[in-house]
Amino acid sequence: MIDFGLRDRVIVVTGGASGIGRAHGLAAAKAGARVAVIDASHDAAHQTAEEIERLGGRAVAEVFDVRDGAAAEAATARIEEQLGPIDGVVASAGTSRPALATDMTDDEWSLVIDINLTGLYKSIRPIGRRMVERRRGAVVLIASIDAFGGHAARSHYSASKHGVAGLTKSLAIEWGRHNIRVNGLAPGVVDTPLLRASMPAEHIETAVLGRVPLGRLSTPDDQAGAGLFLLSDAAAYITGAVLPVDGGLTAGFFTNWNGADLGSRALLERGVYGKPASAAGA
Repeated sequence: MIDFGLRDRVIVVTGGASGIGRAHGLAAAKAGARVAVIDASHDAAHQTAEEIERLGGRAVAEVFDVRDGAAAEAATARIEEQLGPIDGVVASAGTSRPALATDMTDDEWSLVIDINLTGLYKSIRPIGRRMVERRRGAVVLIASIDAFGGHAARSHYSASKHGVAGLTKSLAIEWGRHNIRVNGLAPGVVDTPLLRASMPAEHIETAVLGRVPLGRLSTPDDQAGAGLFLLSDAAAYITGAVLPVDGGLTAGFFTNWNGADLGSRALLERGVYGKPASAAGA
């Protein structure tokens, strides 16, 4: 029987107090897991853990910067003391600080690389050691569709996410013989307050939504659904994959719903490739 649930498992979520990480923590708790919320924000981490408890789940909060390897080691030990052996981890902590490559300072470059890639590795390393010893576990690393391409003014972010994709595949190879699965999740454009604050509404409508075949932005819950699938036994033979959860955005970079790009919906509607879609079935 295929099991999509996580009942009685212990799931750790880094960056678990907001956005995609928070959605994963809440979804895991609803699926029956015990959840450890890791975040650099003390108040937000504890608020998320308390919300899980109010939902009837069990949760603990750990507050530290993922760049601090010693703190990650200590927190992992405390989590297992309180919740039991860790079965899965979602590494969601990350940041994005737009800057042109020609103007970017060393500190700006290092901050993004150190949190998104080095910090991600440091935060899962002590968990991975324990999983190897027990010969079981599932790991989900949050990458981005920027792992498949580039992004102007975010060269450091894109580089870090390419690194996460490479780390995913390398750990899948290294840990596979220990019965540990490692997969990546590559979110597309996720509708969050941060996105709304960083992009004009008209840009979201034209440049972003116009290229998403499903015609809408992702929600954090969309991402959590895919992440929980990768953690579950339903994905028992999936490892080393980096799964785009992007509404079809990366299926065709030349596609623009309202434009005249190669293969666009506009050309289909005009009948360039045959009978116009509007006349189908007539």
